[in-house]
Amino acid sequence: MRYLANIQALGRDANPFFRLMGIELGSYGEGEAVLFMPVRPDMLNGVGWLQGGLYSALCDEAMALALFTVLEEEEDIATISESTSFLQGIKKGCISAQAKVVKKGRRVAFVEGGVTSRDDGTPLSLTQASFAIIPRRSSRGR
Repeated sequence: MRYLANIQALGRDANPFFRLMGIELGSYGEGEAVLFMPVRPDMLNGVGWLQGGLYSALCDEAMALALFTVLEEEEDIATISESTSFLQGIKKGCISAQAKVVKKGRRVAFVEGGVTSRDDGTPLSLTQASFAIIPRRSSRGR
């Protein structure tokens, strides 16, 4: 079963990382996706801010989900590159990642996203990524 079908059938339980991090699904479809994640004390760095890699990880998941909504049945993806600019830290509450496919070609897709505070909408980070579009091999190994 494909990833998007698993998400539709199982919700966040389709993705072990979603369960681990407490990520909740927002809306997704037509090249866009929204995810939510609580900021827990065990996610903070040594000086009390949400660890920066979690901004990137949440946004990466939202960008991949957005891209999966526009893939053909026999296509998979892999991240080629990703760049995140950190705008502001957060210590508690909930964050939201919003993602949108900018362009999907035959071999490469470009996606952008951002993380905001779900509580007050404060922008926290911006991310741009490129993904390889990979034709899925048939069960015959072709």
